[in-house]
Amino acid sequence: MAKGSAKSLRVKGVLALALVVLVALSVTGVWNPFPNMWQWVNRSEPLSEPDVIWQQRVDGTPKSVTVAGNAVVVEHRTTVEARSLATGVRLWDRKADWVAPAGGPQDSVVAVGKLLIKGYELIDPETGAVRRRDNRAIAVWTYRDAVLDARCSDAKECTLTAWEPRGTNPLWTAFLPGVSAGLFADNPELLGTRRIASEQIPSSIGGPEAMPPLLAFPVDGRVHILDTATGQVVPDLKVDSTARLVAVGGRVLRIEATSADGTCYFSVTARDPFNNREIWRHAGINLRTASGSGCVQREDPQGGRNVIVGVGPDMREAVLDGYNGRVLWVGEVGEKLVAVDDRYALVRTADKKSINTRALPSGRILWTRPVSQEGSAALTRYAAVIVDQKPDRIVVLDLRTGRELINLESSAKVLAIGPAGLVIGEGREIGYAGFGGPAATPGKPDPGAGVPDSGSRPDGGGKDGGGKDNGGKDG
Repeated sequence: MAKGSAKSLRVKGVLALALVVLVALSVTGVWNPFPNMWQWVNRSEPLSEPDVIWQQRVDGTPKSVTVAGNAVVVEHRTTVEARSLATGVRLWDRKADWVAPAGGPQDSVVAVGKLLIKGYELIDPETGAVRRRDNRAIAVWTYRDAVLDARCSDAKECTLTAWEPRGTNPLWTAFLPGVSAGLFADNPELLGTRRIASEQIPSSIGGPEAMPPLLAFPVDGRVHILDTATGQVVPDLKVDSTARLVAVGGRVLRIEATSADGTCYFSVTARDPFNNREIWRHAGINLRTASGSGCVQREDPQGGRNVIVGVGPDMREAVLDGYNGRVLWVGEVGEKLVAVDDRYALVRTADKKSINTRALPSGRILWTRPVSQEGSAALTRYAAVIVDQKPDRIVVLDLRTGRELINLESSAKVLAIGPAGLVIGEGREIGYAGFGGPAATPGKPDPGAGVPDSGSRPDGGGKDGGGKDNGGKDG
């Protein structure tokens, strides 16, 4: 009995000594096994096969996720946190009711604020440091190349100010009457285009896009047009009951919908807002802005960047250049657009068995990928993303060649994409997969990956066709 007790004491002594050594190594910074041990204990089932580079449990089911520089920014209901793109380790967190990333890979910032409280802060996504603070703005719009905010002294006197993402001096300031009506917090809706919806892929997957050349602000039944290069405001335009005004590709589009013979008749006219000169006109193109026999237009046209999507009298879909009205692509009967911008169109074939990618404006097929009827796809600056079912699979493809950058067997949701990888998640678990497989280095794009240009128009247009957009809601 005494011998057994002595042996037990020796074992306990060895374990205690080992624990003391581990604590000493951790405190001195020589080696700290505890974060990895806790991650191993706390981790749920892998999100995908093959496994992601890292997988972490966040504070709650995310409202939105964005790759910002070398960080992954996760928005929750009342908080925001940032995690390392390389390891998934939490970098910082803070309270916020709304979160809006801005800037590109080299100058990323995160605008945060609280509902019903004026002002916002611009946060460095990697350090959590406040780069700029404002205490008067009521609304903020965030883009890849700018931050735009609105301050209102009363309901009819407002100023808009544009900033570089990390700038401390305004680029320009413009006066705009009545912008406070219904506009508050982050990225209030303006009059532009809406992305083709996908239930499986968020429209904000690629992060902030470039500021459009024109912004259209709805104010008390009128529309104010703002030139984002100079801050010049065009005299307000009145909207009647049969028309809808939107800004697309540096033009102001007037979409008419008239009810007659039990149907809706459509026409669209594009003008230069600064001299009111008509640039182009199309009749008979249904831009899907109205529904029902009354032909009341409650929606902006579908599209992306500088293009709009319509349906002709022959039921074939078409893509039009908002800048010059040129028809960039016309589908065959039964073909369906699933994503589009002014560089590419993702088209579901008439037999519903595959998706092909068309180069714009040539319309040439670049590649074709088998996709089930339940699958969906999205276009981003970095790649095409396809989410398929039966079996569940997430595939990321080079836009020009169709080469696989990521191929995961997974039922997780696609949350965000960056220059070198994809963030997926399920419940409170999020993970990061790099282009080229698990060995890919976060933050460094695959040299062979097709990273599109900065958004210039296909025909090389100038300021009015700068190819600028803003996430799921262009303009």
